[in-house]
Amino acid sequence: MKNDFKGNKQALPHKLCAVCGRTMTWCKAWAKNWADVLDCSDACRARKNKSGAAA
Repeated sequence: MKNDFKGNKQALPHKLCAVCGRTMTWCKAWAKNWADVLDCSDACRARKNKSGAAA
């Protein structure tokens, strides 16, 4: 992935947030754990944990 990026963000991998359904595009911060990234933001992570605790 390191040398594949040529400035075209459409070529980057993307997936949907498990909580809100927004599209998440790969970024360097997620390079080491892209397979484990499920939520697009801290807000979605908190919402998921809150709803999971109630069930």
